[in-house]
Amino acid sequence: MRRLLRSFSYAFTGIGAGIRTQANMQIHVAAAVLVNLAGLLVHLTRIEWIVIIIMQAAVMSAELVNTAIEHVVDLASPEKHPLAKAAKDTAAGAVLILAIAAVIIGLFVFVPHLWP
Repeated sequence: MRRLLRSFSYAFTGIGAGIRTQANMQIHVAAAVLVNLAGLLVHLTRIEWIVIIIMQAAVMSAELVNTAIEHVVDLASPEKHPLAKAAKDTAAGAVLILAIAAVIIGLFVFVPHLWP
């Protein structure tokens, strides 16, 4: 049980570090707060909330994985290298694709509430 609690502690530490140190993570968190407030205002359905929460979790998780990849690449290759750049750019691209999809899905969810 103690090991399980310790692993949760490490995970929360990682989330906190991501929020404190990564500008994009801060943007994702701010966007999630705004989207959640908007969802409360327009009275999203249970299914709409599920979709919104899944997308928020996916985007923030991808951002944390991207940050982990960047840290590992920096550790393995402190000097500039084309493969290090490719790894970082690819991970960032994955987050961007997911964030764009989240915006599109958010539009599908919110537009009918705003313009019935």
